[in-house]
Amino acid sequence: MLRLTPSVLAGVAALLVLVTACSAPLQKQTAADKTSPPKLGACYVLAPKDTDAKSNTAEPVSCSKPHTAETFAIGELPASTGKDYGSAAHGKWIFPVCERAFEKFLSVDASLALRVQLSWAWFRPSERGWDKGARWYRCDLVGGRADATSYAELPPTGKGLFRAKPPEEWLTCADGTTVQDSKKVPCTEKHNWRAVSSIKLGQPADPYPGDRLVQVKSRDYCSDSVGAWMNYPVGYEFGYTWFHEAEWKAGNRLTVCWAKTDR
Repeated sequence: MLRLTPSVLAGVAALLVLVTACSAPLQKQTAADKTSPPKLGACYVLAPKDTDAKSNTAEPVSCSKPHTAETFAIGELPASTGKDYGSAAHGKWIFPVCERAFEKFLSVDASLALRVQLSWAWFRPSERGWDKGARWYRCDLVGGRADATSYAELPPTGKGLFRAKPPEEWLTCADGTTVQDSKKVPCTEKHNWRAVSSIKLGQPADPYPGDRLVQVKSRDYCSDSVGAWMNYPVGYEFGYTWFHEAEWKAGNRLTVCWAKTDR
């Protein structure tokens, strides 16, 4: 009969620890795990499923090569948004920060920002990085609208893209019987609607005025705005995309006006 002495038992325990350590490889650190912020101006190949996530582990690619995202703003989340990794306060704080930086980066105003085939997404560190004290954020330009199912390739940089004449391939048009039922497309593609202007419906601190008032005000303004854009023809058709209380609470105060046109 084998007798296990204390020294033998200690040796067995040490061997088990060694075997366990060898069988559990160290987890590779990703860019999202780091406490240092991402690089401003870095480019990435991202898809809509990537931008739905809180953090992103993709490695940067050369901006001279095909890419669908570009980092245009970085910084740190303030302590006022809380220590909870998943707190909604982070998103509430970051929305106006990324939105203003997005407009400045592209050289667009708030009205045109709603009428382009581009949008932005933001990322925070991974939970692993968060636990290590990382509090950075990253705002990325992406080659598609917020509801896009795929992203188009971006130019080497989006900085100042709309500083001169707005490029038709990044302006929003639509193809369909009505604006609501239409497919939103770049204006270089076949279309019969074009987003031509917008109306600001309230100030940041204003309460939501209600669906009916927003709809009526949008309709009346867009009728005049589209008529002026089309040089007041005898007959013309127009449409409008107005938003509801949820979007209002997120900070959106604009309605988009559409002209029925194939140009």
